[in-house]
Amino acid sequence: MESYLSIPHLLAVAGDEKIFGWVTPFVWYSAIKVLVAVGLMLTMVAYTVWVERRVSAFIQDRIGPNRVGIFGLLQPLADGVKSFLKEDFVPGHVRKVFFWIAPGIMLLPGLLSIAVIPFGSKLGEQDMVIANLNVGLLYTFGITSLSVYGIVLAGYASNSKYPFLGGIRASAQMISYEISMGLSVIPILLIVGDLNLGNIVAYQGGSLWGWFIFKAPLSFVIFAAAAFAETNRLPFDMPEAENELVAGYNVEYSSIKFALFFMGEYASMIAVSAMMATLFFGGWTLPFFGLDQPATTWLGGLLHIAIFLAKTCAWIFLMVWIRWMWPRFRFDQLMDLGWRRFIPLALANIVITAVVLWLKA
Repeated sequence: MESYLSIPHLLAVAGDEKIFGWVTPFVWYSAIKVLVAVGLMLTMVAYTVWVERRVSAFIQDRIGPNRVGIFGLLQPLADGVKSFLKEDFVPGHVRKVFFWIAPGIMLLPGLLSIAVIPFGSKLGEQDMVIANLNVGLLYTFGITSLSVYGIVLAGYASNSKYPFLGGIRASAQMISYEISMGLSVIPILLIVGDLNLGNIVAYQGGSLWGWFIFKAPLSFVIFAAAAFAETNRLPFDMPEAENELVAGYNVEYSSIKFALFFMGEYASMIAVSAMMATLFFGGWTLPFFGLDQPATTWLGGLLHIAIFLAKTCAWIFLMVWIRWMWPRFRFDQLMDLGWRRFIPLALANIVITAVVLWLKA
């Protein structure tokens, strides 16, 4: 008996106009959304580096990159070419297989996490989300938690004391603050009753006071602090503290592998900023001029995408600004803040939210 999964059978099914007409546009539009989202993400990664260098120069009363292109706007392209052309030196004492794998693991979570984030309402008939998962929030937490494996693996593979200490710090830090981050969003789930990020955005439509920064301010504070810790940004950059560990987990890396670590850090920063915009600032909605409803025209759809990108970029700028304005915590302060402050506060926040909802029921 011929298998229903055989190639002739699949070709026969694909020849059916009804099925072929449904599958082809779906795959085509999904591929376009993936390519556009990844291309935009990588472009934002490159220019977030440029923004960071310009902002740090402004704060420190320097000029910053201004030679390659107008205002130095082509500097990211020059840096990318330089990364490919530099010698890719692999020290003889490293564990080579893991040494090569670690940079890729560091980059992937930031790219994969954007798959379920709604970056707009509709453009034509297409929903502006790559994968509209009913468990989108759990997916993002699961994917972003994988970035710690890249750092830990780099610390282990480098077979050197500074990278190893950086890897140990990263594992302790991320485990600690993942708990706080996960607990901080439970009040939002209790209020909305849904794990779908699109439904969370839709719930915040209607008025400015419907945004969760106003309805769940403590959740916002805990999530924001945990986001800095999860992305290894100052004041929580303990895995690569230059004055203590030289550069931590990436000491032994050079050329494009070194660049991949930084691309992974900035990709994670962009993904976290997009999550902040989605969970606490209404996502693509704006409570003016009817922009809190799904778009019915192409212009409305483009406006929603622009609103989402503006909110995300605002958070990226804030993360860059804080890096150059705040001092680094000591490691004992970092762990104390996570375990003795944020976790009890997050648990109390859950109980209070549940009691309020129960009294309203």
